[in-house]
Amino acid sequence: MLKAFIVEDEPLARDELKYLLMESKQIEIVGEAGSLVDAVKYISKQKPDLVFLDIDLDGDNGLDLAKQLLMLNPTPAIVFATAYDEYALQAFELNAIDYILKPFDEDRIRQTLEKIIQIAKIGTQKITITPSLKKASTDKIAVLVDERIVLLENDSIIYLESFEGKCKIKTMTDEYLVNDSLVVIEKKLQHPQFMRVHRSFIVNLDHIVEIHPWFNSTYNLVLKDKSKVPVSRTYIKEFKMHVGF
Repeated sequence: MLKAFIVEDEPLARDELKYLLMESKQIEIVGEAGSLVDAVKYISKQKPDLVFLDIDLDGDNGLDLAKQLLMLNPTPAIVFATAYDEYALQAFELNAIDYILKPFDEDRIRQTLEKIIQIAKIGTQKITITPSLKKASTDKIAVLVDERIVLLENDSIIYLESFEGKCKIKTMTDEYLVNDSLVVIEKKLQHPQFMRVHRSFIVNLDHIVEIHPWFNSTYNLVLKDKSKVPVSRTYIKEFKMHVGF
């Protein structure tokens, strides 16, 4: 049975997570803490196999705690359990095994435990994570799709479209309907290869293969996957400067 430690400053959320973990019959809760200071002190003593870690800890940041945990020997596996999806990429760069969003769901917890079981045999070996010596790529964005956190390579994204208050992201192989709006995703991108060309579209400039004149001095962009994205008059001047025509 795995030994787990919970770091969560909200008593109700902590109790809910503890209940779901104990219901699995695969986890022994060896401790809990509501602050970063208490967590560091008790985790180093208890030496759990697994730490369920919130990110917002009453003014402290759980990511800072995760960095400290990576220095322990043995290093516990980390599962972030939080209400914030925007830290997912940073979490995985810290070798987190999983990233669970509140409110906690029994099926989602089960998926996490199954993933952990695949990494190590319960009761016969500890789950340890070796800190990566190679810096993880930051040319990715983390997006929330249904109940999953999906990491997308910037280069794989062809265009993004506003769709019924959400954001549709088109890649060469898939299409994702993201819960966030186009404006929110635009702030996450912050990369010169992406440009807003229409109120409803952001395009990856590297995926443009043809530019077709359209009516009223606007344009249609033909992309590598053969899809078309309009350039509205509002963005014509800036777009021409970017592509050089």
